[in-house]
Amino acid sequence: MKNTALTATHEALGAKMVPFAGYNMPVQYEGVTIEHQTVRDSVGVFDVSHMGEFLIEGSHALDLVQKVTSNDASKLTIGKAQYSCMPNENGGIVDDLIVYRIKDDSYLLVVNASNIEKDWNWIQSKNDVGAEMRDLSEDYSLLAIQGPKAVEAMQSLTSHDLSAIQFYTFEIGDFAGIDNVIISATGYTGSGGFEIYCKNEDVQQIWDKVFEVGADFGIKPIGLAARDTLRLEMGYCLYGNDIDDTTSPIEAGLGWITKFTKEFTNSEALLKQKENGVHRKLIAFELDERGIPRQGYDIVDGNGNRIGNVTSGTQSPSLGKGIGMGYVPKIFAKPGSKINIQVRKKAISATVVKLPFYNV
Repeated sequence: MKNTALTATHEALGAKMVPFAGYNMPVQYEGVTIEHQTVRDSVGVFDVSHMGEFLIEGSHALDLVQKVTSNDASKLTIGKAQYSCMPNENGGIVDDLIVYRIKDDSYLLVVNASNIEKDWNWIQSKNDVGAEMRDLSEDYSLLAIQGPKAVEAMQSLTSHDLSAIQFYTFEIGDFAGIDNVIISATGYTGSGGFEIYCKNEDVQQIWDKVFEVGADFGIKPIGLAARDTLRLEMGYCLYGNDIDDTTSPIEAGLGWITKFTKEFTNSEALLKQKENGVHRKLIAFELDERGIPRQGYDIVDGNGNRIGNVTSGTQSPSLGKGIGMGYVPKIFAKPGSKINIQVRKKAISATVVKLPFYNV
């Protein structure tokens, strides 16, 4: 089991630690609901240093990025980031990721922790253009400082105007006394804030200063459990739950990051899906009565026939009701449609809704 540079800090704070993607990670400190509400109302900090970082450089860097990702990275200017995915050859998704354009011929790809080795091997197998690849995952830490008070609370730590860093843009500069830090507004909670990419040896200093200046704003450390409830309220996909090697970006509602202005892995087949439609879709639903939908629960029709399964589900702390996502045949995917979630022996009525569940 790997540790992040802050594992001892989390343990000293009394965090409940669990194995996650091969790392020893804090799942919660005070409790999911308290931590969730802290991010919605003020500011909280996640250690997400388990994420992977690949640097793709050289005169053919863009060619490789374009080949393996579904979004159009040629639209990126320096200082911009882009949500994307890497399709496989069979209509599924290798991983979802964020692409940062660092310099003219330099791109940072941030991938999911559980897929670091798989993603590296996949990209490497497609690198017939001679792009330079470096895996920085073991050397870098990542903090997500999230919440509506994040900018105000952290502004004293940097000479950059944090309020000017728009969603999916970033700056490279000073933060908490450390130079060459990436300050990125690519959050996964829907409550604003930004991420800090730094060297492992610098993250403890940054963590300490973040909590020092954030004290007056009620800052708290936040675990992965609240990260999951926050992202689900926004309807953000989680790899391994809502998307995987068997789900296409078109089925998953990710057509907006699947651009056919270029060729990429399996683009021809995905274009046909877009033009002809798909048989199943990822839907969002709210329970009409009490109950908590969990990953793996069956979705059934009015006659009790299984039509799909829950890919993500929880009791929404913000809404006070059960919410979830799952794949169903297209005829059940229209907002307002009625479905049922099989919670143990009871089929609980649910309504298909538009995302996000929670409007910030």
